Amino acid sequence: MPHKRLMPPRITYVILALALSVLACALPAGGPTADNTARTDTPPVKVPRASPAGTVHPPAAGQQKYRTVHQSDPERSVVSDLSGQWLATFTNGAYTVTLAGPERTFTDPNGRNPVVSHVWVRTLPRPFDGQVDQDWLNKALADSSPDIFAIAMQYTAGAPLVQNGQGLQIAGPASYGPVKADDTREEGGDFNDYLGVAWKFGGKEHAPKADFLHSLDCSGFMRLVWGYRGGLPLSYSPDGGQSIPRHSWEILANAPGVVVIADDETQVSDFSKLEAGDLVFFHAKKEEHDPQIDHVGLFLGKDSGGHYRFISSRQTINGPTFGDVGGASLLDGGGLYAKSFRAARRF
Repeated sequence: MPHKRLMPPRITYVILALALSVLACALPAGGPTADNTARTDTPPVKVPRASPAGTVHPPAAGQQKYRTVHQSDPERSVVSDLSGQWLATFTNGAYTVTLAGPERTFTDPNGRNPVVSHVWVRTLPRPFDGQVDQDWLNKALADSSPDIFAIAMQYTAGAPLVQNGQGLQIAGPASYGPVKADDTREEGGDFNDYLGVAWKFGGKEHAPKADFLHSLDCSGFMRLVWGYRGGLPLSYSPDGGQSIPRHSWEILANAPGVVVIADDETQVSDFSKLEAGDLVFFHAKKEEHDPQIDHVGLFLGKDSGGHYRFISSRQTINGPTFGDVGGASLLDGGGLYAKSFRAARRF
């Protein structure tokens, strides 16, 4: 499929150096390969970057600068500096860590309000066991490489193409799927379909579907961002929560991390347990007799209008978006996705 270089995205980062770094990012060290083993052959491409304004600098070696408060529901450790400024939150049993960092502004051409946030989302090498690794935290607070949010933005409309060291396109605008006879988009684009590579799960190879090249459905988008790019383990079928399975309902029921809002088959209206970076799940089908989860997205946080905004890949706009065409990308209010919001998981 021919490609031409696209114009820079309309996603505006306050930190210019961060935006430039996106173009050179390949898979993170330790990310998976086609047989789901650790990657050792090709390190990520590094570009020198100035320390962006507002970076949280780690303490000098040997100096204790952190306070940790343990909270429940879910069990987690909230880390602050000695002045009480929040620095990070670690959730027991989860890979996900939210961190304080330089403020960024994310915009979508189809969204009324941008998301302006100083929260960054990264993953631990293993689920959190209740003990904060201060060396890891020091490095993470000083890290200006793309986090989960920045990676997710690399698949929205207008994003530049990104290749890894082998010339494989690992980022760039994603469609949802090929057009069907009824003029809707076909579902079924997994991360390896976007990449155009075969992938082994449990010894069985899954070949990419040629007509889904550079296409992602909602769960395929999450698997690409968190698994292939973010380094979390991937599977095709549920395996007891050790890895990210293929479908949205399976990810809610059987994936790494913890469920922070359980599905009771009613609209979620209490957002107090949500954190930026949580996966949010929906029952957006019209068939009310079938309560099965059918859509998943990534919660970005509150937008400038005070609304709870998420990003997902969807048929109605043909790919990843956090705009308001084909349904507002909001968890609150009376829109399609707000009414169908059912649950949340923290990887």
